[in-house]
Amino acid sequence: MRTKMRLLGFRGAAVKPLNEEAAAELGAELLGEALVFGVGGLCLYLEYLRQAGQSRRREEHLEQTLSDLRQGLEQLQKDLDELRAQGHAPGGAGHAQGSSGDAQGSSGHAPAQ
Repeated sequence: MRTKMRLLGFRGAAVKPLNEEAAAELGAELLGEALVFGVGGLCLYLEYLRQAGQSRRREEHLEQTLSDLRQGLEQLQKDLDELRAQGHAPGGAGHAQGSSGDAQGSSGHAPAQ
């Protein structure tokens, strides 16, 4: 009862001792409320941890995807530079055009007219 009075803001008030039944009922009520608040707080904390972990996993996945895209872009840039270098080399342009022309005419069929 003293704890309840202190929680309500009554500091110096004298409190008569409760009988055993009232004290047990008040203690059970206090214990029940503490248990409910404790379980509620634990649920909130666990949900926070779950959300934080989910957010971290999502961010790691996005970073990995971005890294993969950057690597792919770098590889495509290298391939493009190599193709440009082959196109500017003597005989390189003719070879590239000839290979595409060969691919079209190598099927063995006459072109449709």
